Amino acid sequence: MPIPPQTVRDAARRGLELRREFGRGGTEVGVARARDLANGRNVSDETIKRMTSYFARHEVDKEAEGFGSNSDPSAGYIAWLLWGGDAGRRWAESQAAQLG
Repeated sequence: MPIPPQTVRDAARRGLELRREFGRGGTEVGVARARDLANGRNVSDETIKRMTSYFARHEVDKEAEGFGSNSDPSAGYIAWLLWGGDAGRRWAESQAAQLG
């Protein structure tokens, strides 16, 4: 099982920080995912599939006001970071491609 790269770990950690600061963004599942990613835990094939599915469903969140903002982030931006952000998406997709 692969370990998430540092860029993914950092994005998840930032998502947790923003969620604490602003009190919004992500579900309990997203928070659990962020904790696992931030702590560099091994990621199962099933979780890789869940991550690619999450990013595909939530691409539209990037269009919201406040996406990418650290001073007033949208809930969708925080949730996106909880799943590893853009780095998480790239990593999950590359891992999924290896699964076949």
